[in-house]
Amino acid sequence: MNARCPAAHPDDPTGCVGPVVVTVLDAFNAGADGCEHHGARLLASLERARVYPLPDAPAGSAIRVFTAADTLRPFCWVDGPRTRPSQLSRAENRARSRDLPSLASRPGDLPS
Repeated sequence: MNARCPAAHPDDPTGCVGPVVVTVLDAFNAGADGCEHHGARLLASLERARVYPLPDAPAGSAIRVFTAADTLRPFCWVDGPRTRPSQLSRAENRARSRDLPSLASRPGDLPS
């Protein structure tokens, strides 16, 4: 098995994309370093989490992770319908609050 970054969840089947460039901290300041891909997935799965670039990270790494996490559903590798706000991405929740159906539902989800 290939080693993955510390931010990769054990149940997430995806491999790392690029080097470890960010630290994701949860609400209690526990953190994990990760590649942009797994950093975004971890950030999307945590409430009140933050992302910081590592000292040698390419410019914009943390912003790219933050932006990607906004559209990812928490624990996005888990299949099944998602209907509760805690199961949707932050972007989907914003769209639902503004009643924008184009982002608010995906195949397999209950209608808004």
